[in-house]
Amino acid sequence: MAEDWSARQYLKFEDERTRPPRDLLAQVPLAAPQRVVDLGCGPGNSTELLIERYPQAEVIGLDSSPDMLRQARERLPTCSFEHADLASWVPQQPADLLFANAVFQWVPDHPTVLQRLLQALPQGGVLALQMPDNTNEPALALMRDVASAGPWAQTLAHAAAARDDLPTVANYYDLLRPHCSRLDIWHTVYNHVMAGPQAVVEWFKGSALRPFLSPLDEAMRAGFTADFTAGIAKAYPARFDGKVLLRFPRLFIVAVR
Repeated sequence: MAEDWSARQYLKFEDERTRPPRDLLAQVPLAAPQRVVDLGCGPGNSTELLIERYPQAEVIGLDSSPDMLRQARERLPTCSFEHADLASWVPQQPADLLFANAVFQWVPDHPTVLQRLLQALPQGGVLALQMPDNTNEPALALMRDVASAGPWAQTLAHAAAARDDLPTVANYYDLLRPHCSRLDIWHTVYNHVMAGPQAVVEWFKGSALRPFLSPLDEAMRAGFTADFTAGIAKAYPARFDGKVLLRFPRLFIVAVR
């Protein structure tokens, strides 16, 4: 069984991780949806944004991680949270907004899933999502390089394929546009100010490093982390004040049925 997500690790950078869903929500063209579903709600930080924006709506959070759901329920005890696998999930009731913050990059064949979810929306319903589009950034390339170069190489043979590059904007357009009345697709590049190389490593421990660290024993995990940290220090040099800039591109999609 795969190691569960850590809500505590993810929330070490809550402000930075909540900015993209806030930016996504600002572009959702709905004034008063009745039912809103937060797909891959994580620890509830994105769900909280939805409740604040739409206080009269029924807001439901879905996630496949028990630890994330536990944290979300503690954070928002009056909200409804459910365990679900987005690869196969279908709405049991009509939803006006399906909102997804940084989750579909982990879902197998996610373009087909997005098309299915969009088709399940009522007329005027909205599918809004954002995903990291950073597989070619130095940190992600370094994960793959470190995985293939150490004594853990055989153990991590499949980890490097945990995330594929996202399809092109044109691919998403051709797939989704026939099923919606309006489609908006854009990229935003964030430059997160981090305390130093170790902070960059801590950031990725809550997300992209998980498939690399989870299969390793304690000793190998320490070795992998040390090699990765050394590489990060070279790839992301300190600025004049000792801080490090983590460049982080994300893809945004808002589709109106």
